[in-house]
Amino acid sequence: MPRMSVAISPKKELCYSHSADAAAALCKAAGDPLRMQILKVLQQNAYGVLELCAVFGIQQPAMSHHLKILACASLVATRREGTSIFYRRHELTTGDSLFNLQTSLFQTIDSSNLDQDYADKLTSINANRCAASVAFFNQNVNRFEENQDLIASWSDYGESVIGFIPSQMANKHSALEVGAGYGQFLTALALEFNQVTALDNSKEMLEQCVNRVSAQKITNVEFCFGNTQKIIESGNKFDFISLNMVLHHNPSPADIIQDCAQLLHNQGTLMITELCAHDQEWAKQSCGDLWLGFEPAFLTRWTTSAGLIEGNSLYLTQRNGFRIQLRQFHKN
Repeated sequence: MPRMSVAISPKKELCYSHSADAAAALCKAAGDPLRMQILKVLQQNAYGVLELCAVFGIQQPAMSHHLKILACASLVATRREGTSIFYRRHELTTGDSLFNLQTSLFQTIDSSNLDQDYADKLTSINANRCAASVAFFNQNVNRFEENQDLIASWSDYGESVIGFIPSQMANKHSALEVGAGYGQFLTALALEFNQVTALDNSKEMLEQCVNRVSAQKITNVEFCFGNTQKIIESGNKFDFISLNMVLHHNPSPADIIQDCAQLLHNQGTLMITELCAHDQEWAKQSCGDLWLGFEPAFLTRWTTSAGLIEGNSLYLTQRNGFRIQLRQFHKN
């Protein structure tokens, strides 16, 4: 009996070849100790070329060369924020032929230790970002609402935020608002929960918040100056946590989400109100924004990494082309 043969179309052969070439490029790009450390650094945050140069102690041409190799292998992606370009890891979707390979690679990298010197330099960079944000709010405390209104006024979207508090919660004993600002949301939280903690890392903003709450004779709100790490050290946990227009001012959004997940009781809810990604650079200068919003997929990725389960979502169109995403995430 003659041996059967199966013809493979040129198109199919090209597809196989393309996949093999892409897999080889991915492995080659990642097969360098420095580039693996770069991918580790970009695990949950975005950095510019000069910031990465400072972390790794190399010149810009050399860093740009490494980033180009990683980009060509679809391991990093860029996002222009005004005149700056930031790099973050590019994660493939499940339908991509290299999804499993890339996922396995990232998991291996994430399980490795980052050189302590690199980690210290990252901490310094994030601290500088945070200091710049705090300085902006301290200097513009009397213009907070005016600046806020340039993008989205609380009077425009606040009712939707209040209505988005989950009505069916196992417990409503305690709530934490991270970045309480002027305290507009605290009135509603104080009515919903037995005890509310208002956290802010700007003393001037926190004083404004205290004055607003006192004027409304609200008695179940406690004020805390500092960041989420301070709350973690206190040992307190909460049934509900709000990040209301906070992440785009935070130097490391994924880290603060991780902290919030740690601070939640089981069956607790993290509610994030945040700008969708936009290209209006003036918001950085006028409103002190560190980031020009976020793609919804970023919040999903960061919360999933923190062990949270996605709940309901709501999207609101605002003035000047801005969109706001209201998202619920739960801890089992």
